Amino acid sequence: MERCAARRAPEEERRVRANAREYNEKFQYASNCIKTSKYNIVTFLPVNLFEQFQEVANTYFLFLLILQLIPQISSLSWFTTIVPLVLVLTITAVKDATDDYFRHKSDNQVNNRQSQVLIGGVLRQEQWMNVRVGDIIKLENNQFVAADLLLLCSSEPHGLCYIETAELDGETNMKVRQAIPVTSELGDTSKLARFDGEVICEPPNNKLDKFGGTLYWKENKYPLSNQNMLLRGCVLRNTEWCFGLVIFAGPDTKLMQNSGRTKFKRTSIDRLMNTLVLWIFGFLVCMGVILAIGNAIWEHEVGVCFQIYLPWDEGVHSAFFSGFLSFWSYIIILNTVVPISLYVSVEVIRLGHSYFINWDKKMYCAKRRTPAEARTTTLNEELGQVEYIFSDKTGTLTQNIMVFSKCSVNGHSYGDVQDVLGHKAELGERPEPVDFSFNPLADPRFQFWDPSLLEAVKLGDPHVHEFFRLLSLCHTVMSEEKSEGELYYKAQSPDEGALVTAARNFGFVFRSRTPKTITVHELGRAITYQLLAILDFNNIRKRMSVIVRSPEGKIRLYCKGADTILLERLHPVNQDLTNVTTDHLNEYAGEGLRTLVLAYKDLEESYYEDWSERLHRAGSAPEAREDRLARLYDEVEHDMMLLGATAIEDKLQQGVPETIAILTLANIKIWVLTGDKQETAVNIGYSCKMLTDDMTEVFVVTGHTVLEVREELRKAREKMMDASRSMGNGFSYQEKLSSSKLTSVLEAIAGEYALVINGHSLAHALEADMEVEFLETACACKAVICCRVTPLQKAQVVELVKKYKKAVTLAIGDGANDVSMIKTAHIGVGISGQEGIQAVLASDYSFSQFKFLQRLLLVHGRWSYLRMCKFLCYFFYKNFAFTMVHFWFGFFCGFSAQTVYDQYFITLYNIVYTSLPVLAMGVFDQDVPEQRSMEYPKLYEPGQLNLLFNKREFFICIAQGIYTSVLMFFIPYGVFADATRDDGAQLADYQSFAVTVATSLVIVVSVQIGLDTGFWTAINHFFIWGSLAAYFAILFAMHSDGLFQMFPNQFRFVGNAQNTLAQPTVWLTIALTTVVCIMPVVAFRFLKLDLKPELSDTVRYTQLVRKKQKTQHRCMRRVGRVGSRRSGYAFSHQEGFGELIMSGKNMRLSSLALSSFAARPSAGWIETLRKKKGSDSSAAGSPSAAPDKTLKV
Repeated sequence: MERCAARRAPEEERRVRANAREYNEKFQYASNCIKTSKYNIVTFLPVNLFEQFQEVANTYFLFLLILQLIPQISSLSWFTTIVPLVLVLTITAVKDATDDYFRHKSDNQVNNRQSQVLIGGVLRQEQWMNVRVGDIIKLENNQFVAADLLLLCSSEPHGLCYIETAELDGETNMKVRQAIPVTSELGDTSKLARFDGEVICEPPNNKLDKFGGTLYWKENKYPLSNQNMLLRGCVLRNTEWCFGLVIFAGPDTKLMQNSGRTKFKRTSIDRLMNTLVLWIFGFLVCMGVILAIGNAIWEHEVGVCFQIYLPWDEGVHSAFFSGFLSFWSYIIILNTVVPISLYVSVEVIRLGHSYFINWDKKMYCAKRRTPAEARTTTLNEELGQVEYIFSDKTGTLTQNIMVFSKCSVNGHSYGDVQDVLGHKAELGERPEPVDFSFNPLADPRFQFWDPSLLEAVKLGDPHVHEFFRLLSLCHTVMSEEKSEGELYYKAQSPDEGALVTAARNFGFVFRSRTPKTITVHELGRAITYQLLAILDFNNIRKRMSVIVRSPEGKIRLYCKGADTILLERLHPVNQDLTNVTTDHLNEYAGEGLRTLVLAYKDLEESYYEDWSERLHRAGSAPEAREDRLARLYDEVEHDMMLLGATAIEDKLQQGVPETIAILTLANIKIWVLTGDKQETAVNIGYSCKMLTDDMTEVFVVTGHTVLEVREELRKAREKMMDASRSMGNGFSYQEKLSSSKLTSVLEAIAGEYALVINGHSLAHALEADMEVEFLETACACKAVICCRVTPLQKAQVVELVKKYKKAVTLAIGDGANDVSMIKTAHIGVGISGQEGIQAVLASDYSFSQFKFLQRLLLVHGRWSYLRMCKFLCYFFYKNFAFTMVHFWFGFFCGFSAQTVYDQYFITLYNIVYTSLPVLAMGVFDQDVPEQRSMEYPKLYEPGQLNLLFNKREFFICIAQGIYTSVLMFFIPYGVFADATRDDGAQLADYQSFAVTVATSLVIVVSVQIGLDTGFWTAINHFFIWGSLAAYFAILFAMHSDGLFQMFPNQFRFVGNAQNTLAQPTVWLTIALTTVVCIMPVVAFRFLKLDLKPELSDTVRYTQLVRKKQKTQHRCMRRVGRVGSRRSGYAFSHQEGFGELIMSGKNMRLSSLALSSFAARPSAGWIETLRKKKGSDSSAAGSPSAAPDKTLKV
């Protein structure tokens, strides 16, 4: 397996000789073995430990462990640190090993696939991993292509073969590849074994749509293009067999070149925690220095006087050295400000959140029997902070199922649903579909709702007949007839399949084709047309034509293409018909349908013969062949006669428009990155409501050079600024540009804009000197669609936003072409759809439908972020409250590193007494119910702004913890100074003081978590009250006679807890400490709720109001009219929210109007924080910030 990872110098060109392994091996080309795993048996332990010790906390605890092994300074047993540290490292290592095991399993499965390799004139079965560059391999129908091959010959005429490229570009349609003529005759193994041609071509690269090279054979050279290549990951279809020469293998194949590396993903909270741990360690060192200095001074001034009965330890000869040792002792004692239990608890909480995602029945697809799956446990809270979503189109937003919906023929529109009287039916009044039983070859799955089109066919309307004749002839679909009358169409695009199927059902059945003929059954009569030429589709032409000769000898050109291209190529006599058809096209486009215009032209025999001769010469020209062919195509496709137009619906997945609308209202920007053509992507943009007719402008960037792209982007920005100026925003474009904050430029833009950019333009836009301009322009737009992009470009766009926006990104896709993007984004989501499971295997989360993304983010993500933030805030609070008591006690114990609590309380505090309640809150807590999270998308914004746990919140938590520790120590200390027992004896002994402080601490932190818990379950009650009960049970047990008799050296203070807690003074002290610690928190939260409520508070309030309304409405029904009037009057006393309730805005909102929630006092503080965040990102060097940082309510 090691050869998989061999490193080589970059190539300038590749030379490959067929059937010559020795010659090819001197170039040290990569083998066909692939490796996606991270570890092997030897490297697992060191590499995994290295990754784990990148966590600052793990390094910190290792350092503490080393300190505890030194007897002179250790004040706690070493096992208190090593056991939890080893446990954490082991759990994480097992999880990582399991993940990598499945990667190894997947690699082995692929590498051990079998392939037929021609060796010594004989076909031998070889594993994929043993295939070498220069080998000739045989592929059979439905087999995966093992490596990047030059197609030599096939079972089809003219060396044709058909492939499916779903693994590469996400498209499930078939594509045609053809061998060059000179090798297409090498049909048997003996001829292939003697083939010794040499290929000189480009080095390995990631460009899926380009290949350049030359074949040298028999002293001749033959140009090679992408049309001659079969790429790894493709599947051979409708072709019995083919032979290919391996050009690129393994990691050099274009599929692997487009696969991003597996990255170690961390959440922003993880990164923040690493920083905070460093700060806390610095704080710990400061406390240690203060106490060490205090120890040195005390020993020098006071301790020296007590050397007789308090001698210094052996080896300590000065107060300075005593202080030095004291420093390390305090570092060990005070280390609980960040206990290792924090990291164990975080992993447990994340695991719980992952199970909630896996168990969510509302994200289960019954049709495919596919549940949602959290494939990682480390990113859950980051689901609540997403600002950018990058989505694939085909199979992610759409079902990739095309349906012939409407058409326009000779100025008459067909396809509207009609009622029994022939009028256009209202929505929801859909009658029976058209009956195609007259046609035995009809596709039973095809449905059409307008019977008038079938009537026109049956009545012999010549325009309708010619319309469907064009659809049955002008295409590159392959037909397969498995049994008589059972036709299966294999189309290059789903659109073509839908159009040919429509013609089939209306009586014009495409039956079969050869390279020179097409056979069509027209209303039951078989007619064979001679296929003279195919003028194929490409991105520039945006049309496709065929030239056929009918049985009567008539030559006719049939053409279909984009309306923008075809309408300008019509004969002037079509003007009136063109106007009517254009109206129909606009109507169809407004419904989000994909449209094509159909036209034809009769050709004279003499003209065709001349044109055909020129076409042949252009096709064999050594230079500028493509340009010459394009000119000839353009010449013949003029002065055509308009037939009509088609409208196809690319069915969206269920709930896509609503999901996009809701996520947009949650201030999440959605970019579509697709390998599909521009027209298709734009149509889907309109269908899913990303693009709307209400938008100010949709900018389309199609430049082919750097200068063209830069100019188009500049013009787009200028138009946005001009429109903003004209709406009176108060200052000029130049003033905006001179502003130090680029954010203000983007925020000042008025109107809604969209950006559509093609792959070749995007390649220039992503260059280092233009990427900032592209990002500024894109972020100023509401919607961004990138078309014809390669898998690597998808990843580059994601990386660009990550680099400059400092925002959490999520990528979602369903095909192998999305893997690179999924790995690059902070969070990768795989759709388990029609295109294999590569995206799912590379993802962090997976489910079967795009609409589940809404629930994943707005419910699970938001709750996970909320819970994790509350957990961390409380955890730091309770540990500072616990640990800082030692610091204050140091000033009263001669800085001797004596602990306030006994060793067992210190060990059990974070493991037993306070661990379960905070875990319950971290796993189960919620501020509002799940349906409210979906109704009010604005609730998602605090996560994007990182409001719930940041450096400010951290300092507030530790300040509260320090405040609590001060009261926890000094109130009992002050009381115990003069307090006596019931029998008059002095109360102030060390153990009684320790029990009192420990009991106060456990009660205070338990009350505090009760205040922090927003959603009470039986588990919360059990853990909180159970932890308190466990504390008292263990406390009394440790001071009992039984333990003393068994372990007299360990449990010396018999009866101390019973005697201490029997004193009323102690309980009054505990009560006073609890009240003084908790009351300021209660008062602050009450005032904040009343004066400056957050949106979640407002939503909870409306929830209570609804419940009250329901109760009062029930009362109204019981007591009649008088009670009704009184109840109605009572509603008006809901001060501050009456207008909100009466407006209905607080009630269940429609899916497209969810952001219209009532204006509230908290809008201002979120707005302020948005602006502050924008200024911070500008100061950090960000080229731009999000264009819409204002909270819309």
